[in-house]
Amino acid sequence: MNRLKDILYKVTINAVVGSTSVSINDIHFDSRSITNADLFVAIKGNIADGHKFIDVAIKNGATAIVCETLPEKLADGVTYIEVDNSNKALAFMASNFYDAPSENLKLVGVTGTNGKTTIASLLYQLFKKAGYKVGLLSTVKILVDNKAYKATHTTPDSLTINKYLKEMNDVGVEFCFMEVSSHGIHQNRIEGLRFEGGIFTNLSHDHLDYHNTFAEYRDVKKVFFDSLSSKAFALVNTDDKNGLIMLQNTKAKKYAYALKGYADYKAQILENQFSGLLLKVNDSEVWTRLIGNFNAYNVLAIYATAELLGLEKVEILRLISGLESVSGRFQYIISDEKITAIVDYAHTPDALKNVLETINSIRTKNEELITVVGCGGDRDKTKRPKMGRIASALSTKVIFTSDNPRSEKPEAILEDIEKGVEPQNFKKIVTIADRKQAIKTACQLAQSNDIILIAGKGHETYQEIKGERFDFDDYKIVQEFLKQLQK
Repeated sequence: MNRLKDILYKVTINAVVGSTSVSINDIHFDSRSITNADLFVAIKGNIADGHKFIDVAIKNGATAIVCETLPEKLADGVTYIEVDNSNKALAFMASNFYDAPSENLKLVGVTGTNGKTTIASLLYQLFKKAGYKVGLLSTVKILVDNKAYKATHTTPDSLTINKYLKEMNDVGVEFCFMEVSSHGIHQNRIEGLRFEGGIFTNLSHDHLDYHNTFAEYRDVKKVFFDSLSSKAFALVNTDDKNGLIMLQNTKAKKYAYALKGYADYKAQILENQFSGLLLKVNDSEVWTRLIGNFNAYNVLAIYATAELLGLEKVEILRLISGLESVSGRFQYIISDEKITAIVDYAHTPDALKNVLETINSIRTKNEELITVVGCGGDRDKTKRPKMGRIASALSTKVIFTSDNPRSEKPEAILEDIEKGVEPQNFKKIVTIADRKQAIKTACQLAQSNDIILIAGKGHETYQEIKGERFDFDDYKIVQEFLKQLQK
């Protein structure tokens, strides 16, 4: 057990009622999880306010409460701690409770709109191949060396982060690579963590349902770099003008990577094929099975990070050539009929444009490019017409369909997407609300050498409709339909 006063180290406290010498068994912010001698943290969430459940937490056995507003009636024998920000307090308490686990390994955070999962996952893969014990906190999964756990958020809550980091400490993990989302930064989930370095990939239109403006979204990302210590490194993509903004106030050692402009780490694409990329990285050539311009940036970020973490250049290049693509990121299969189907997570206008431009730069233009794409419900509506315009302009045929409609009507989402289609591209589009039927139709339309892109869901193995999750895996479904065509 931990004493409450030790757990509160670095927490800014407004008021204390009761003793801070009490022993704490565990910390929770869900009152239903509370048992005897636990600490309950009342958080004002988007859906529910934890302050309404303080009495329930006490009834379930909580001996201490951390909250932003003290209740009118205070229970006997319970310690109350009033703070300005419960999320921030929770992050520091989680780190203290699990013995500051981020300080016992080298933690690297990856932030930006696109590329976070790919970079974090491939760094995990590269350092594993180099013989290290490695951790991964990503959208796709959480890995504690070889042990896998299911991920629920891009950046988990601070208790979950520290719990897994502690587990990594226990098994001797030396490096951990972590996706850092704008939500995670804004909600103080990464407070109290010590980062060895931070990577910025790019910034484009996303999450404006949560952040009111693009500037606000950018500035939240910047907070991560502002918080890095002088012992850490900040590695940014300076081909994106926001890269230099990330470096403005950071105390960390500054490094840049780029394909176009001047940078510490430069790459040039020598060959770009469906089988992979041949790159010149600084003065060395390297072949990678990853495909497309966007992956050239990802490989460059991986190379730079590995070097900044102390790996030898020759070893890094050897390891990069053995990296395998991440699930749902430009994952492709070629059928016996020579139809290429690509599954990609591209769910933002910029990511969709990148993937389609990559395919168009490789294909001969003698074949069709059939794109299946939708947009998620209950999310940023302003990107929908942009997705429609990009998909219809850069494909020869487009099938608009459902993504995760959530609580919205799929037909309403599809109407929003169609609004972005320019008149000259009307003839290219078909709308099929049922995603499985849309994928089947794409396979039926495809001829030998044609390319099908199924965008938006990537690694996800479910579809979310009216609060329920149904099994749905784009890759498995397209694989199944392509096999049926072979019969």
